[in-house]
Amino acid sequence: MEYNDLFIEAVKASENAYCRYSGFRVGAALLSDDGRIFTGCNIENVSYSLTVCAERTAVFKAVSEGVMKFKAIAVAGSKNDDFLNPCVPCGACLQVLSQFCGKDFPVILSDGIHKLSDFLPYGFSEENMK
Repeated sequence: MEYNDLFIEAVKASENAYCRYSGFRVGAALLSDDGRIFTGCNIENVSYSLTVCAERTAVFKAVSEGVMKFKAIAVAGSKNDDFLNPCVPCGACLQVLSQFCGKDFPVILSDGIHKLSDFLPYGFSEENMK
């Protein structure tokens, strides 16, 4: 799968976003090692701390189906259907991704391909628990 196609899947996933408070739709498309794509969207709650991001939705869907090895993730977000501005994953999502993905894991945004470590250079890991 081309990374551009994965980004298009993220945009499509954003159509299912439940964002009645912010109006900001986010979609994520997570490509597994076996070629499956797990999509997610943001799901807001009136109690903001209970909101779940698109990236974590996609990861949790995959893990709940026994998939824990991934090739890349694409993230697209917009308030006005203009997905040209990059939508960088939040810290919580980056930390969840770091649980399953290496520092060189590709994060595809509208402005190109980045490494997970570009956004989270010092993520919390099992090494921190020793």
